[in-house]
Amino acid sequence: MNQSWFITGTDTEIGKTWCTLALIQHLKNQGLRVAGMKPIAAGCYETLAGLRNSDAQQILELSGLDVPYDWINPYAFAPPIAPHLAAAQIGQSIELEIIINKYQQLATQVDSVVIEGVGGWRVPMNATQSLKDMVLAMDVPVILVVGLRLGCINHALLSAETIIGDGCTLAGWIANPIDSDFDGQASIDTLSERLDVPLLAQMPYLDSQDIPRLAQGICLIK
Repeated sequence: MNQSWFITGTDTEIGKTWCTLALIQHLKNQGLRVAGMKPIAAGCYETLAGLRNSDAQQILELSGLDVPYDWINPYAFAPPIAPHLAAAQIGQSIELEIIINKYQQLATQVDSVVIEGVGGWRVPMNATQSLKDMVLAMDVPVILVVGLRLGCINHALLSAETIIGDGCTLAGWIANPIDSDFDGQASIDTLSERLDVPLLAQMPYLDSQDIPRLAQGICLIK
């Protein structure tokens, strides 16, 4: 396997899935075999095969692998709430060992795995562990998706400081516009000056998903 990546964000609903899909497509365009993974998902829907998550389904489809759904999304919960709370509602606990096992199985099939986190960096997994424990166990670098809106500078700087302080490698960040009325260039300039990691992509604002176009914007990952 070459290089895998963990995608986190400054908050929930800031475009992590679109950026994850774009990175998968970008790496596939380079001729790599790539798998995406969304280890934990909330807000899932019921199917005859069990709970499914629309983001994870897109990741599985783009990956193009004939693997079980739970390799991509080991933990799926129906309530659209923090996953450790959703797990507690059904008397379950999210176990890091299960996630790592699925990740390792995926990693044997491909050159690179792109893992999408849940929420922001400090979201708990269970009573004692958070996303940092997952990243440290996987030993993969982190890419921070910054949702460009009012307050994003503070959120991005705090997130970056915490990721590095947790002993994880911050490989870079992606500027992702999520508010058509917000001019994010000044925020991008400020963060470029203050973050000691590269800006990997400046995504365009899109009203609908266009993964090939978004993938073209990622030009610094080799």
